[in-house]
Amino acid sequence: MSERRQKNTQNQQTHRFGGDIRYIAIEGVIGVGKTSLATMLGDYFGARVVLERFEENAFLERFYEDPEHYAFQTQMSFLLSRYRQQQELFQADLFHNVLITDYIFEKDKIFAYLNLQDDELKLYETVVNAIEKNILTPDLVIYLQSSAERLLENIRRRGRSYEKHITAEYLKDLNEAYNYFFFRYRQAPLLIVNATEIDFVNRTDDFQELLKEITRENRSPVEYYNPLKKRGTQKEAK
Repeated sequence: MSERRQKNTQNQQTHRFGGDIRYIAIEGVIGVGKTSLATMLGDYFGARVVLERFEENAFLERFYEDPEHYAFQTQMSFLLSRYRQQQELFQADLFHNVLITDYIFEKDKIFAYLNLQDDELKLYETVVNAIEKNILTPDLVIYLQSSAERLLENIRRRGRSYEKHITAEYLKDLNEAYNYFFFRYRQAPLLIVNATEIDFVNRTDDFQELLKEITRENRSPVEYYNPLKKRGTQKEAK
């Protein structure tokens, strides 16, 4: 058993989910740490973790190389893959009390409206409107925000070959699209996290502070967690 897993197992009783939270979805722009956080929370709580199958999309690398020609194929491939995966979430899981995913189904529309042409978008909307009624709604959505510069740094560091064509300009456009979407999102309770300056993967304190926010009871429909502001307040108090 790894040191991280041992530590998480020992500390499992430190934080518990408040209320009737059974399904948590983590969202954010490419490179923000969705999969890392989902995996860490899954380890910490012994939860079932369902990750997006982006590696199954045969068009993804070609999309990053030539978005105009491969946007529609990439979009439809993701839509159908996410739909199939969401249907699996309805199956009973007798061994886990909590489900954690690193995406929400509705995020598909963010990319569609950003990348598709008008005629493609009409066809896309026809398909998505027919299937989105059968999607499970999370009990809590965590939206990780970050600057385009930090996102690009994270992407370069992990070194996935098909992401090498991603530009800072594309990440800025994607950031704006995500912000527009989530500032109007009301389908589930939402926790918006400023993740630009934190490192919950490598810094235990950052992960523990984030856990406190995630598991806090009596939360509002929309809440914001800004570690920078919190740290500034603590320094002033000292």
